[in-house]
Amino acid sequence: MVLRAMSTFVCQTCGKSFSLPQHVLDRYPGWVPKQCMDCRNGKVASSSLSSGSRKKSRSKDVVLTTDEVLAEFTDGPDTGVFTDGGAVPNPGPGGWGAVYVVDGEIIGEASGHDADTTNNRMELIAALEAVSLVPEGTPATVYADSRLVVQTVNEWAAGWEKRGWKRKSGPVENLDLVQPLYRAFKSRPELKLEWIAAHSGYRWNEYADALASKWRVG
Repeated sequence: MVLRAMSTFVCQTCGKSFSLPQHVLDRYPGWVPKQCMDCRNGKVASSSLSSGSRKKSRSKDVVLTTDEVLAEFTDGPDTGVFTDGGAVPNPGPGGWGAVYVVDGEIIGEASGHDADTTNNRMELIAALEAVSLVPEGTPATVYADSRLVVQTVNEWAAGWEKRGWKRKSGPVENLDLVQPLYRAFKSRPELKLEWIAAHSGYRWNEYADALASKWRVG
């Protein structure tokens, strides 16, 4: 096991000592952290689950880096492709992210940014890019925290295709993304698409959220 160097600081708010890995500091030359994570972002709450206690996510209100996510969260599935996307505000600038993990090890990841988009478009792109991260013929579950994306692929798109890509109530929104996403999963029967709760402390969903949000921190 390789031990990573840690640097220790004193929080100027609460006075407690806290540490950060040197590789995190190296990403921001000249940065001297003045607050511990709790004081910077608010106290982390927890909730009791049938499987034990899990940290609640702070990523709904605070932009976390991928390193911060890995240091803070441990729960949830440790194998699969995890996706997320969003715009701030919606519509507005946004980003998407996807990470492929096997037994807790990152196999591949991807992310992107759009200056003018929507939550749904970023979620759809993240799911579409997730497919390309998995080698053909390799069984995997793709986890999306967008019910719209999951229901589109698993429930609705087949009917829209039969009706000439039309909904009963009108045109299909984001058809330029819906069509290739549905066809991608249709051509890859070894892949499953499942919903996962957002901002619930699941490590790799939080990681995907950090990838999708990294445009916000530069």
